[in-house]
Amino acid sequence: MTAILYPGAVTLSQLRTIWNTGVAAVLATEAHTGIKAAAELVAQLANGDEPIYGVNTGFGKLATVKIATENTALLQHNLILSHCCGVGEALDIPTARLMMVLKLLSLGRGASGVSMKTVRLIEDMLARDVVPVIPSQGSVGASGDLAPLAHMAGAMLGEGEAFWRDTRMSASAALEKAGLRPIILGPKEGLALINGTQFSTACALVGLWGAFTNIAGSVVTSCLSTDAIMGSTAPLRDAIHTLRGHPGQIAVARAQRALLDGSEIRESHRVGDTRVQDPYCIRCQPQVTGAALDLLHAAHRTLEIEANAVTDNPLVLVDDGVIVSGGNFHAEPVGFAADQIALALSEIGAIAQRRVALMVDPSLSFDLPPFLTPQPGLNSGLMIAEVTTAALMSENKHLANPCTTDSTPTSANQEDHVSMAAHAARRLLRMNQNLNVILGVEAICGAQGIHFRAPLKTSKALQDAIAVLRRSIPVLNEDRYMKPDMDAATGLIASGALTDAVDLPDFVRGAG
Repeated sequence: MTAILYPGAVTLSQLRTIWNTGVAAVLATEAHTGIKAAAELVAQLANGDEPIYGVNTGFGKLATVKIATENTALLQHNLILSHCCGVGEALDIPTARLMMVLKLLSLGRGASGVSMKTVRLIEDMLARDVVPVIPSQGSVGASGDLAPLAHMAGAMLGEGEAFWRDTRMSASAALEKAGLRPIILGPKEGLALINGTQFSTACALVGLWGAFTNIAGSVVTSCLSTDAIMGSTAPLRDAIHTLRGHPGQIAVARAQRALLDGSEIRESHRVGDTRVQDPYCIRCQPQVTGAALDLLHAAHRTLEIEANAVTDNPLVLVDDGVIVSGGNFHAEPVGFAADQIALALSEIGAIAQRRVALMVDPSLSFDLPPFLTPQPGLNSGLMIAEVTTAALMSENKHLANPCTTDSTPTSANQEDHVSMAAHAARRLLRMNQNLNVILGVEAICGAQGIHFRAPLKTSKALQDAIAVLRRSIPVLNEDRYMKPDMDAATGLIASGALTDAVDLPDFVRGAG
């Protein structure tokens, strides 16, 4: 199976499928005409006397240095080698492949001036499982993701390292095993490959998809918590949320109301409950989770535009017959989107952690045993599982600090304002992993609390979710080695298996 990409019209749903499945991807043939026209204009202007940035000049602060015509190919080769300065652990293979797909989309708009042979090599590498080793650190998000993209381009030259069928080796060996040859770059091609936001955007997209998985998981775990502490569903009434009008809040309240519908536990205290109001972590779930959901959808819109954008420099404007320097490589939109996602992840975890703390506290949990163990004292139950969630919640709060406000001048002050979008996006992986754990522990606590409400039963939907949990995590009757339980619950959240057991709207899941 091969995905056909229509530059300018690809959806994040299509990209998510490519990322998930690892299918090959090629540009639609309709894009070839524009690519060829731009390449022809570059070839024509490269031989002229007029200085054109990155075609017959140096780069960055060296843009005033004119390059002789006979050295334009060497200029592009040197550019790639000199910019391969990334450090840190390698980007995971699915995200690196996604970065390559995003670069194809950008080149496919016909404003970059690359040749079809360069486009086809990227397509062939995707089809034959050759994925460059991309160090994850070294980009400041302007002038594009230079170092990470240089490592991608370097592999196309047979330099550096690449994975072939998931095995790491030299790039030259990987290309040879796949039956491919290194490329010789023409005028502007090296610059077109390394200028752009594709590393930051790929990482931000993976962070966004993980955040949507987590937010859907939080809707389920928060319902488990609500029934565990015998919380009220009155704050979920539709009229409350439509009066405010935020779509995320309305959607979350409706989803929670549906999940809790039919719960015997809820019906048992509908009349005569002496508690007038639940704590905010129960009562304000739609307001907090819904606000986070709206942020994720805003980031979705930004990143879908960016995924289809031309973000290198200079741009080849075929209709005008010119090559013009601009600033589309500046990843500020991606940085802002990543910062928004980070805020959402932090707040989802913060309110979930308070629900965990509520359930293990006998003074607040409405007759649940201390730390959710039937023999407190002899057993500590879920005491330290809650402490772990507090640690991860705090870590995510620190990670949520904005990155886009932390600009610094680079390249001898020529590139004097940068976006820091790359690490703004990369930190989302760690934040999502931390939140997987927090929500996994909440699922354990919620299911344990509901166990203590027997013979009363929760709703059919939540019983189905608990059944998925119980396949790997039995009821905690006495203390046991907890890490396998924690790992299993974390996996259920990260994979979406817990939410797959129930019916949630696409808007909450981030589908589409």
